[in-house]
Amino acid sequence: MNASERAAEVLGSSFDNWRIERHAKLGSTSDEARRRAQAGDPGQLWITAAEQTAGRGRQGRVWRSPPGNLYASALIIDPCETEVAPQIGFVAGVALRRAVADLGGDDFALKWPNDLVHDGAKVAGLLVEGVPAPNGRLAAIVGFGVNLASSPEGLAYPTNCLDRIIGRSMAPIALLDRLGRRFDEALATWARGAGFATIRADWLASAAGIGGPIRVADPRGAREGVFAGLDARGRLLLEMGDKTEIVESADLTLMSLSPRLGDPSPPPGPSTKAYPHER
Repeated sequence: MNASERAAEVLGSSFDNWRIERHAKLGSTSDEARRRAQAGDPGQLWITAAEQTAGRGRQGRVWRSPPGNLYASALIIDPCETEVAPQIGFVAGVALRRAVADLGGDDFALKWPNDLVHDGAKVAGLLVEGVPAPNGRLAAIVGFGVNLASSPEGLAYPTNCLDRIIGRSMAPIALLDRLGRRFDEALATWARGAGFATIRADWLASAAGIGGPIRVADPRGAREGVFAGLDARGRLLLEMGDKTEIVESADLTLMSLSPRLGDPSPPPGPSTKAYPHER
């Protein structure tokens, strides 16, 4: 897409200190954010599309992106030191749940690492990536996919959409407005990692399956136990009898909700680090 084509498709707007670009159609909002980062964009940018033709989730899976849902990615430059960047997934999850609550969505929970679920069904997912930007800087791209008007069928786990749950239609831009403000607020609380304890506490207060039976699967194999919480870095605590295992990234099944819930994390690509907080 050249500059003139982009200008024809984009409606520019902003709130607070963020810019917003609204596209009719993109391959992927996160891919567009990556291109901007590598071209030297200063960040504080939201990119949203009414439709994606190449949306993606974990392990390169297709993220179905029909019109009517929210597809948006936030680009942040140098948000923190690299070692604490995975915490941004928790910041984003807390912000998303608060935004949905602002619009009348009750009883939503966060599934580790950061899906938004309702009664065991996935309503939204996050994809957090670290991308090298010019001059050795870190770009964080936070992709949000929220089922508003429709949800995919035939997947290995149950899904639902926000309009059906709250009983009224919602425009994607209405949710983006609340999400953008809540994300900015949560980033300020997080304070480049200094305030992660507060974010972690808020996330745990809304955690799906906390204290219940879970199954985790990673290259080491599958294990079952109790979801005992998160450690100070946001890693899952799996309690198995008198032993507690720290799990950094895994396929998580909440056995008390649905045996089909769970979605593995993607391996990082050669120039993109995929943090374990993904849609």
